[in-house]
Amino acid sequence: MSVKVHIPTPMRQHTEGQAIVDSVTGATVQDLLENLGKKFPGLVSRIFENGQVRRFVNIYINDEDVRYLDNLKTPLKDGDEVSIIPAVAGG
Repeated sequence: MSVKVHIPTPMRQHTEGQAIVDSVTGATVQDLLENLGKKFPGLVSRIFENGQVRRFVNIYINDEDVRYLDNLKTPLKDGDEVSIIPAVAGG
């Protein structure tokens, strides 16, 4: 199954500079992120905190926020694109 993972600029230092990683697989978003973390261990602490996706990290599948789908249990299919989006705050 081919799934593309879009890596935000601040996290690319942990993926050898890759903006898109397509060499990881997973049946669900959780599986995919766990496999991504195995391949690039530096990403784990940037995405997860206490086993949960960090509060200010958003995960999208094909432009849909996983929080409005099945969250980390959302199934993936061939051709899906997963985007990791860190929230931006300011004032």
